[in-house]
Amino acid sequence: MKRALLTACLLSALGAPALAQTPMRLDPDGKWVPAEAPIDPASDAGVMQRARTQLAENRPRGALALLDSWLKRNAAQDKPETAEALLRRGDAKLALKDEYEALYDYERVIKEYPGTPQFITAIERELEIGLMYLNGLRKKFLGMRIDSATRIGEELLIRVQERVPNSQLAQRAAIELANYYYRARDLRMASEAYEIFLTNFPTSEYRQLAMQRRVFANIGRYKGPRYDASGLIEAQYLVRDFAQRYPQAAEQVGMTDALISRLDESAAAQMFEIASWYFVRKDSVSARYTLKRLILKHPDTVAATRAKEIFIERRWPIPEPPKPAPTEDAPGAKPEPSEATSETKPEAPATDAAAAPEAPAPKEAKP
Repeated sequence: MKRALLTACLLSALGAPALAQTPMRLDPDGKWVPAEAPIDPASDAGVMQRARTQLAENRPRGALALLDSWLKRNAAQDKPETAEALLRRGDAKLALKDEYEALYDYERVIKEYPGTPQFITAIERELEIGLMYLNGLRKKFLGMRIDSATRIGEELLIRVQERVPNSQLAQRAAIELANYYYRARDLRMASEAYEIFLTNFPTSEYRQLAMQRRVFANIGRYKGPRYDASGLIEAQYLVRDFAQRYPQAAEQVGMTDALISRLDESAAAQMFEIASWYFVRKDSVSARYTLKRLILKHPDTVAATRAKEIFIERRWPIPEPPKPAPTEDAPGAKPEPSEATSETKPEAPATDAAAAPEAPAPKEAKP
């Protein structure tokens, strides 16, 4: 009996300090500090904490019901927790694979609460949804995913660039949108998107990729001699720029002088096709003008050789490239007369009216 009583006294003595001890937690510096007082579950902060816990435990339906009820009760009040409630409700809808409805909550956060910490998070969520749509996810219709949502995805990525320009999110949205156009073979939009990306983010880690794909997009837009070849002319300048910046990568992907020569041949063939069309239309003046431009712009191509043959057949003078103006250092250049030589240069002799022979006087008319 005495032993049992002594044991109980010892346990109570040892447990008392533990029960009276204040809860502690680690702060960001790794120090033990008193823990915060427990939050009332019925308060606004308590509701947000419960919603976060349910989302973390993969119970989005409970979080959705809790946040719906809270937002309805506080719809007429602008509380500090409203932005977080909208964000977490969107997260719950996204977890339930109802991403399109989640966009309404994210848009409210972005438009109505731009100064809150939830602003950037909402933009991140919209970026992820946009990428899901561009990667093939379809929008729900009558409970089935049958509607294409690529247009929505494009708009979401464009909005990200407009709302947080010059940020990491905008950079990712820009390169992902350009890559989507490139994958979808929309080469005109891909070329423009890569150009915008290179203008807005000139020091990006994706610059080399963007420059390379912009060249291939311009080349891919060319469909043959009967179509527009403006992309080929631009591609030649882009190839030279890429080879100058990244010579080793240019050799690996084939952006060399050989590619520039092929582009030159294609552009010349397109101009020759235009001249042939003018000949069919009996418009020899326009045909001659086009062939002349062809010979001057692409002199080393097969099309230029054929154009010269036409000039010979029709006995037209073959155009020659304009010669550069002679400079002072160029051989054969005539030096300009100096002031001394101009002063010592003899002047032309003045004409003497008396020394000039007189014109014969007209004969008098006979009466």
